[in-house]
This record gives sequence, C-alpha cells and structure tokens, in this order.
Amino acid sequence: MTQDILMKNDEPTTTNDASRNQLKQYCATAKSSIGTQLLDVVRQVLEAPSIYVFGELLALPNIQELKDGIHSKYLNTLNLFAYGTYKQYRQQPGEYLELTATMQKKLQHLTIVSLAIKNKCIPYEVLLEELEINNVRHLEDVIIEAIYADIIHGKLFQNNRFLEIDYAQGRDIPPGYTSKIAQTLSQWVESCDAISNCIDMQITRANSEKARGLKNKDHIEQEIINLKKVLKTQISDNDDSMQIDTRESSSLDLRRKPFKTKGSRLHHAPMDVLQYGASHRTNPAKKPEAPSGSMNYLN
Repeated sequence: MTQDILMKNDEPTTTNDASRNQLKQYCATAKSSIGTQLLDVVRQVLEAPSIYVFGELLALPNIQELKDGIHSKYLNTLNLFAYGTYKQYRQQPGEYLELTATMQKKLQHLTIVSLAIKNKCIPYEVLLEELEINNVRHLEDVIIEAIYADIIHGKLFQNNRFLEIDYAQGRDIPPGYTSKIAQTLSQWVESCDAISNCIDMQITRANSEKARGLKNKDHIEQEIINLKKVLKTQISDNDDSMQIDTRESSSLDLRRKPFKTKGSRLHHAPMDVLQYGASHRTNPAKKPEAPSGSMNYLN
C-alpha cells in the first residue's frame, strides 16, 4: 500500500524573485537582438527551468515581428508556453518548434498549472490524458518536479489516485482575454444585484408578515381583554341576582314561620278568650250580673 505525499516548497518568494530577475535579463538581451541571436534568446527562455511566465518577452516589438516571417514557429511556441497546454502541442506539432525533453517537461508543468487553476482536485486519469503519460510513477515524478519548481503546492493521494492543489502560480493572460474577464465580472455583478434585490424582497415580505403578525397578536390580546370584561360583568350580575333571590326567600320564610313562646312551645290563644277579649273591648262599662237568689248588698 502506498503512502500519501504532501509536497510544499517553503521558500516560494526567493524562487519567484530569481525567476523575475532572470526574465528581465532575457528581455533586456532580446531588445537589442535581431536574427539568429533573437531566436537563440527565445530558445534559452523556453529551456530555462525557472521561467514560467513570458508576457514581458512577448510584448517586445521585435518578438512580435517574428509572426509573419519564416521564423513564425518561434513566436507560436512562445505563445504555446505562455497560454497553451501539452495536449495542444501534440495535436498540431507542425505549428511549433520541435521540443527538447526539457521543453516538453516544462510544458507539462505548465499544463498542470492550467488544470490546477480550474480544479483543486485533479484525478490521475485526467493528468495522464492531458500530459500523455502512460505510467503513474512517471506522472508522480512530473508532479513532484512541478512542486519543487514552486509553480504548484499540493498533496498526492496515491491510494485514491488524485492530486489535491493548495496553490497554483498564475499563467499569462492571452490578448483580448481581459475583455472576457470584464464581461465575466459584469455578469457576476448583475447576478449579485439580482440576488441582492431578491434578498431585499424577502426582507420586505418578512417585515410585512411580522407586522401583520404583531397586529393580529394585538387584536387577539384586545379581544381577550374584552372577553374577560364581559365575563367579569356577567359574573357580577349573577352574584347580585343570587343575593336578591336569597333575601326574598328569607323574607318569605320568616312570614311563614309560626310564633314561638318561651320554652320553644307554640302558643295559640283560645277562641273564647279571643272572643271575650273582643266583646270586652266592645262594652267596657257593663258589669256582670249577680246570680239569682243572692242579696244585693250594694244597694
């Protein structure tokens, strides 16, 4: 079973500075060169192991003059290393210079950079196809060389057969590509505006729903308060009615209740006493008659 390999160059700044300084020297030489000397400068740049950007050299007028002459392959090859891939070279080898082994490996490194810019996890199958390599061990050697060249940082997952990219050096921007970048950025801005408008609409809708919910809550709370008042009033009225009924019932009970004398015995006056009392009250001056045969000592 193989091990995963983490590859990272710890001194990228020094390498990049040296590469820029070396490219400036080649550019200075190319400015004052013509003919075969200029072609030699182009070959030296393509062979140089530390140079992976070529925009400054391509911008020189005498380099661009190679386009229409018999040495157009030099300019084509320089453009290939600046913007192209190894697969493009293999598809039309007649359009370019015949590459040395060093040039081919350098172009393969640049191809890995192009793939790394587009995808942070590159399967071995893709790398094998793009680099036209049949041996996995050879592929891993090329990847490790690219990492030590400080144009990529990453990790080889040998068991899962893919390369994970942590860093990739940028490549030269093709002529006219800036307009595509501007168009892409413009589309991105439009998408951001559309998303922002959608978010604003959602916020407005959410605030509206919140306000409606608060209004409904206040309405329900007020209805509850009103209902409590009604229930309280009804309970109070019922209590008053019950008290009135109780008093009336007590009054009737008292009227119906018989008179009680001392000792809790009912007292009913005899009818003759009542009648006597009534007649006595009617004739108060009448004296009782004396019994017959008796003497009237009063006379």
